[in-house]
Amino acid sequence: MGAGAPHADRPAAPRPATHHGLGAAAREVPLQPVRPVRVAGVFVVAAVAILLLAAVHLTQGTSSVGAGDLLRLVFGQGTDNAANVLVASRLPRLLAGVLVGIALGVAGAGLQSLARNPLASPDTLGVNAGAYLAVVIVAAFGVSLPALPAGGVAFVGGLAAAGLVLVLSAGGSTGPTRLILAGSAVAMALAGVTTLLLLLYREETVGTFAWGAGTLVQTDLRAVTQMAPIVALGILTAFLLAAKLDILALGDDTAAVLGVNVRRIRVLTTLVTVMLSAAAVTVAGPVGFVGLVAPVLVRLTAPLVPGLLRHRVLLPLSGLAGVLVVLASDVVLRAAFGGQAGVEIPTGIMTMVVGAIVLIWLARRHRDSGPSRSPGGTSSGLRSRRTFWIVTAALVVLLIAAGVGAMLTGDALLRTGDLANWINGASGRAITYVLDQRFPRVASALLCGAALAIAGTTVQAVCRNPLAEPGILGITGGAGVGAIATLILLPSASIWLLSGVAAVAAVVTFGLVYLISWRGGLSSDRLVLIGVGVSAVATAIITLLIVATDPWNLSLAMTWLSGSTYGRTLPQVLPVTIALIVLTPVVVHARRELDLLALDDDVPRILGVRLERTRLLMLLAAALLTAAAVSAIGVVGFVGLVAPHAARALVGGRHARILPVAALLGAILVSVADSLGRTVLAPAQIPAGLLTALIGAPYFVYLLWRTRVPTR
Repeated sequence: MGAGAPHADRPAAPRPATHHGLGAAAREVPLQPVRPVRVAGVFVVAAVAILLLAAVHLTQGTSSVGAGDLLRLVFGQGTDNAANVLVASRLPRLLAGVLVGIALGVAGAGLQSLARNPLASPDTLGVNAGAYLAVVIVAAFGVSLPALPAGGVAFVGGLAAAGLVLVLSAGGSTGPTRLILAGSAVAMALAGVTTLLLLLYREETVGTFAWGAGTLVQTDLRAVTQMAPIVALGILTAFLLAAKLDILALGDDTAAVLGVNVRRIRVLTTLVTVMLSAAAVTVAGPVGFVGLVAPVLVRLTAPLVPGLLRHRVLLPLSGLAGVLVVLASDVVLRAAFGGQAGVEIPTGIMTMVVGAIVLIWLARRHRDSGPSRSPGGTSSGLRSRRTFWIVTAALVVLLIAAGVGAMLTGDALLRTGDLANWINGASGRAITYVLDQRFPRVASALLCGAALAIAGTTVQAVCRNPLAEPGILGITGGAGVGAIATLILLPSASIWLLSGVAAVAAVVTFGLVYLISWRGGLSSDRLVLIGVGVSAVATAIITLLIVATDPWNLSLAMTWLSGSTYGRTLPQVLPVTIALIVLTPVVVHARRELDLLALDDDVPRILGVRLERTRLLMLLAAALLTAAAVSAIGVVGFVGLVAPHAARALVGGRHARILPVAALLGAILVSVADSLGRTVLAPAQIPAGLLTALIGAPYFVYLLWRTRVPTR
């Protein structure tokens, strides 16, 4: 530390992340001197808390073995049954929780230091999603690996995902919002591929859905004992990097002047943190948000105990905080729902809820990154009116071709003559039946694609962020909760009831996000971050509902959550049709206000725009359009993200031109995805939402790459 210590009290060495929502804790200068007595006291308190939680944890389970039986074992007076329960079930679960907690806690602290971002974690950087996908790919091909090779597979997947997110988000140097959006979108794309594999290889991947939420259920100590040396090596390496990370916290330029090889330290830190995260995933699956919450708990304590932000203290203490989070979540889960719930309900659901609440709390304290962001279209330059009309005409032709192609393709391929006869009412009975079934699906795909694109255009303008999309408002998460709850409580519910509940839940969730985000005004960044947090809570609730009820609902629930037009009828398309007819003119009428909102907050006020009222009206219109689309065909991702940006690239930044072009692009994208999903593996069908993720993800990666901030 020697070279950096004299600079500890300089005000000119704040971390770039000090604006982003950790209050006093984030503004602590990381090179303050360590107070050994106080720091030791914190470690003692954490250790005592862990011991108490561990004692309670060991008394919980499905058997009748209680605290008295375990206490008698300590004095050599216990029964063989108590000993068997302790060794075969409870001790492995406890040790798994300790191993996972310490690995994710240290990994989260390292990733936050690496990204200089208090919201970085194995979840927000896509590490867990990448590791999970890699494990599912191996399982889908029928390969059963021991813990150590499986850990290697998870490491490769997590490393690829984290590297992609860090590169695309410019190392997090542009603030937490970009990092969160980049990580969320990459994780969404990876989750789409994972869900596709789970649906296509149901027998080979059975049991991985619950495991994918993070479960501490262990049948023996094999996984823990094999991963423990990996975790120990990762923690030791992280501790050896601690002094360099302290200096790196002062900034890359300062660190380079002080002799630190910045690139090497970043690469080593990435490898170590991903290795720790992969080890945790191998043992218990992707346990959510522990890597976010644990370092936050330490940073919140930092103002009371100087020196906690030195990495030689921060890293191990974050590991202990991670153990506390995991064990406390598991204890609360089994105390609230019973011992059997510990087997059926993943512990990761509880940690995800806790982490999402912490994320929302941090977002409430967050301040905007500044007016430097734009929705992307403003930098696209102006296009001539001739260009606009050429693009629009070409897209109309493509839309007609997509619609006709969708009517002709599927498990039975038809000809254009069959379609012409059907339109004229002269087709045969078999052809009529097939086309009668296809038309509502084609119509729902076209209309929902247009609705999602218009909603995405509106959200990106209001949030002034090209990476925003309707799902970040919590709409799709709320709709998912409503729909899955309806499927479980009323399995025979009509599609109207299912769609209605989903739509109401979506709008209510959006209202909750908006109210929580309001703090003397609406911050665009705060809205995005809170939307991500609320969506995480919704995901946890959906997972809980699915794994805690009839497993036969799993395929139906996953299909709906993946976005499918299967079984749609014309009356079910009516809500999204009404939403488009009513709300599209409202959005188009506000096209000038959207142009101004996309600039900054000051220009609209100067020109007389009622900023908050306009924002609320536009976001409400976007929420209703998205809710209508989600209630009609389920959750379809990336359309509201990709279509608006592609429209800006084609016709410039004026919303009078963006809106119609984006609507056409969205309709084409969903229609093509639905047609491919009905045709590629016919008679089996791939949900349209999964294919939009597979189609949209590469474009989104390209978008992230183009809009990244170059680092020196």
